[in-house]
Amino acid sequence: MLTEESVQTYETERRAVLERAVERFRAAAIVLPRFSELADPTRVPRSVRDRLAGVGPDDADPLNLFRVNWFNDRSRRGFAPVPEHVVLPQSLTGVEAPIVVALGDRFPLIGAHKVLAAYGCLAPRVVSGEFDPTRDRAIWPSTGNYCRGGVAISRLMGCRGVAVLPEQMSRERFEWLAQWVADPADVVKTPGSESNVKEIYDRCHELALDPRNVIFNQFAEFGNYVVHYLATGNALARVFEALAKDRPSLRLRAFVSATGSAGTIAAGDYLKEQLGTLIVAAEALECPTMLANGFGEHNIQGIGDKHIPLIHNVLNTDVALAVSDRATDRLGVLFGTPAGRDYLAARRGVPDAILDALPSFGLSSICNVLGAIKTAKFYGLGRDDVIVTVATDGAAMYDSERSRALRRYFPDGFDTVGAAEIFAEHVLGATTDHLQELGHEARERIFNLGYYTWVEQQGVSLESFEARRRPDFWADVRTQSVEWDAAIDEFNARTGLVGRP
Repeated sequence: MLTEESVQTYETERRAVLERAVERFRAAAIVLPRFSELADPTRVPRSVRDRLAGVGPDDADPLNLFRVNWFNDRSRRGFAPVPEHVVLPQSLTGVEAPIVVALGDRFPLIGAHKVLAAYGCLAPRVVSGEFDPTRDRAIWPSTGNYCRGGVAISRLMGCRGVAVLPEQMSRERFEWLAQWVADPADVVKTPGSESNVKEIYDRCHELALDPRNVIFNQFAEFGNYVVHYLATGNALARVFEALAKDRPSLRLRAFVSATGSAGTIAAGDYLKEQLGTLIVAAEALECPTMLANGFGEHNIQGIGDKHIPLIHNVLNTDVALAVSDRATDRLGVLFGTPAGRDYLAARRGVPDAILDALPSFGLSSICNVLGAIKTAKFYGLGRDDVIVTVATDGAAMYDSERSRALRRYFPDGFDTVGAAEIFAEHVLGATTDHLQELGHEARERIFNLGYYTWVEQQGVSLESFEARRRPDFWADVRTQSVEWDAAIDEFNARTGLVGRP
């Protein structure tokens, strides 16, 4: 039980931490964007946009915090009125329904949208005096891009970031991290692969024994949920509205997202509120946790498994489905090789503009597209039924994985015949099995599965765990963005840098 004295001690320390953070940000000329500005960059001050013109999108410059949004144009230097996206045609998907994919590789620093999640987790802690950038180390546990985003955001915000990720993740991730961390020791490799989330948690428990280490667990950080609900939800709604302006008959029938940390899928709550959209959660068939309380190992890097994230609003999710990593690995070959693209152009009639967009599709992005195809087939959707999803990152992070898939599946070489086999099996042959519409009982089952991770293993109180069953809990969580914006304004004002970053 907290005493009055302990509360006063905490408040004194919090104010001291906040003052040190203000001084650090003032000295480094760091201005924090509001959450509302990341959701709608037209709100970014003109003075900031003018200065951004002289900053490269991958520079370690604090101004790039204002580019952590979905509205970066293709050059990633300017803001577009509508988020960059591609509408996949039937020639590529095999279904009538338009599948609209927002492109995450337009984000700065890491070419993936996880910088948004990282900012959503770190900024509230800084402006509340709960993280001391002069002393604390931000620990970013991840199976994919979140730790890269965390390291990048940490550097831009004048603090030290530590990446924790499985040792079997793609080579390109480690090469990027080696260029961005302050010390090689700030890349912590844990046993296993994409499927070994618990091993990451175990390492974080060890790191947390040092009070200077602050763990930003994306699976449990509600800042991850809030920033995606607001920024990703608004961005996807803007994309649909732009399409519907030209075709008023369009309906936004479904939003598909691999669950991962359950940050991105929070956008579904926004889209359901605004447009009545179905929320479809995808996972790896090799580890069907939602579908079958299952376990296993897979290579759809970045989507996690074997547990239900604390920030997943499970009781608002409409469909769960599974995609095989055989499909994502092989389609990565089809999309990422000259022979594959030649086949798509010559034999399938895929337009050049779509072929040009394929480098924007990493493994989890392909998973999302396949989930959208399965959804379209299951519901029999037609030409006016839009499905929206996201390409979380591009193919640049998976060159080594594509080479490995070529050796595994096509040891004698990859040609038109191999391309045709891939397309026939994984696109034209996509089926509606391993898909479940979630009624009340199924949702409760999935929700209850989270107990074993969060209450038994991670020490979340049963009361806090159970509170997430209530819709009003999630409504209250979403309002935090308004409070955080007010705190960011106050923090920026204290640095004295508002209007002159």
